[in-house]
Amino acid sequence: MNKYLLATLFLIGFAGSVYAATGQFDEKCAWGLANDKDVQTDCSVNAEISGETYCFSSEEAKTNFMKNPDANLQKAEEFYSSEHEG
Repeated sequence: MNKYLLATLFLIGFAGSVYAATGQFDEKCAWGLANDKDVQTDCSVNAEISGETYCFSSEEAKTNFMKNPDANLQKAEEFYSSEHEG
């Protein structure tokens, strides 16, 4: 019985990790980048903009970013490019 429980828990954990989104900016928070900060995320909070997935550190960060996504995306891209050349 314990083998089955362990196998089930493993599969559930694996399925959850497969479901996590892969986003732009190496999964850094787009709102953080728009504010000149590198904040790593697991991309569980994300949004699709123009066919690309962007990650956020929290729902609050996503809400703030989405108030002006075009301007915030431009700021995020500029900061990311300046900090992560190559």
